[in-house]
Amino acid sequence: MLKEKKQVTEQEAWQKLSNWCAKAEHSSGEVRQKMMRWGMAEDVQERILERLLSGKYIDDERFAHAYAHDKLTYDKWGRRKIEQGLYQKGVSKDIFSKVLDEISDERYIEVLKPLLSKKWKTITGRNDYECAMKLMKYALGRGFELSVIRKCIDDMEIPTDD
Repeated sequence: MLKEKKQVTEQEAWQKLSNWCAKAEHSSGEVRQKMMRWGMAEDVQERILERLLSGKYIDDERFAHAYAHDKLTYDKWGRRKIEQGLYQKGVSKDIFSKVLDEISDERYIEVLKPLLSKKWKTITGRNDYECAMKLMKYALGRGFELSVIRKCIDDMEIPTDD
């Protein structure tokens, strides 16, 4: 038997969302999705969202910076995958473009090189070319750009089978 959903009032929604946003960074898109799932009216959603923004509970730029930093540092994601994640979280293109441009190339390569070196040890192939292609495919899946991947692979000291 399905349990009937209890309608969330504006005050309850404000209380729940302000607590939720105070505990961790969230985007306005995530907050909006949550309110839609609760079946709240558009005007109520806008009022609550405005209160959260004015109270600095949510700030998409602050969220985008934290998200990009964490995904690059801990999950070893590239710019393209971070961009996709921010888009899915409802962050506007001008905000995430600015945040992604702020990632320094040195920091980016600093993350990619050890990732490729570690992966190289686990890749099997008939020759170095095949292994390099598998390595590129892996890094592309992580969201890194082909030009940066090639540069890192060219700079890597790959042990040969001699």
